Amino acid sequence: MPIVVDIDVMLARRKMPVAVLAERVGITPANLAVLKNGRAKAVRFTTLEALCQALDCQPGDLLRWEPQGAVDPSPHAEGEATADART
Repeated sequence: MPIVVDIDVMLARRKMPVAVLAERVGITPANLAVLKNGRAKAVRFTTLEALCQALDCQPGDLLRWEPQGAVDPSPHAEGEATADART
């Protein structure tokens, strides 16, 4: 998908567990995982606003566009293990 979600990057920068972010945003940890893992088809602006407020960031810190077929330079590219297995 050309839109990449970088919530995991901001969580790591803020040293915040997923459960804490979900509680602050007012969504379930399961729904946050769907969004965080790039499986969501849409996100409400109210949810995006709550994420930005909880993480003290801008929408562009959480979402970015990559051309179709581009290689994902993030450390969490598909097939690679994450450093934090608790997320």
